[in-house]
Amino acid sequence: MCGIFFDKIYNTKIYIYFCNIMDGQKLTRINKFLSEIGFCSRREADKLIKEGKVKINNVVAEVGSKISEKDKVFVGGKLIKKQKKSFIYLAFNKPKGIVCTTDKKREQNNIIDYIGYPTRIFPIGRLDKNSEGLIFLTNDGDIVNKILRSRNNHEKEYEVMVDKPVTKDFVYNMQKGVPILNTITKKCKIKQTGKKTFKIILTQGLNRQIRRMCDYLGFNVKKLKRVRIMNIRLDIKTGNYRNFSKSELKEINKLLSGSMKTYEEEF
Repeated sequence: MCGIFFDKIYNTKIYIYFCNIMDGQKLTRINKFLSEIGFCSRREADKLIKEGKVKINNVVAEVGSKISEKDKVFVGGKLIKKQKKSFIYLAFNKPKGIVCTTDKKREQNNIIDYIGYPTRIFPIGRLDKNSEGLIFLTNDGDIVNKILRSRNNHEKEYEVMVDKPVTKDFVYNMQKGVPILNTITKKCKIKQTGKKTFKIILTQGLNRQIRRMCDYLGFNVKKLKRVRIMNIRLDIKTGNYRNFSKSELKEINKLLSGSMKTYEEEF
C-alpha cells in the first residue's frame, strides 16, 4: 500500500498511477469511469476535475488521472459508487431560452431543472440558448462520446429562418463550406423552403455553426430549430420529452456500432 507521502515527491497523477501499477491493477481514466457509470459526460467530468471537485482516495484528481477498481472516487465530497443501472435515453424539444448545462448554480434556466427528471441525466451536446428543437439526454456516458464525435458523420437537420431572401449564391456557398473558427466547414446539404427559410443537414457541430456560417455570408439567423438527430425526428410539443422507442434505440445502436468514442467540443 502506497503512503500519502509520495504526493510530496510526485504530482497527484503520477502518485496514483504509481500506486496502482505497483499493485498490478487495471487502470481506467477518471473521466471515462464517471462517464461509463452514468454520472456525467467525459466533458463534464473534465470540467469537474479542473474545478478541483473530484478526488481519488481523498487526493485531488487531475485531468488524465487513472484509477483502479480498489480506488474510491469522490465528487463534491460524495463517494461515487459503481452500480449496475438501466440506461435512460430521452428526446426533448428544447424551448428557446433554456441553456443546455448541468450547472444549476450558475444558470437558472438550465435544461436539468426545466425537465425535472427524477434521476440524474445530462444532455448529449448542446443547442444554444436562442435555438430550439431536438436534443438528447441520457445517463449513458458511452453513447454521448460516440454521437458527439464529428468524424463519425452523424446527421443533424435544422430548419432556419434568416433576415433577408435566400439566394442561389447563399445556398451554393453554404453547401461547399464556409471559413469559420479557423477551419472550413464540411460540405453539407441545404434546401430552400421559402423566401427566407431553408433546411440544412450537418455532419459536424462547431460552436454556433449555422449562425456563424450565415453571418459570414451576410445573413442573420432569426429562428433556428433542430428537427432531427440521426434517425430520430422531432415529434413532440415544445417543452416535452419522451423516451426513445425500442426500434429507435436499436437503429441508433446500429448506426453507432462503428463509431469512435473520443468526444469533440460541440454538437
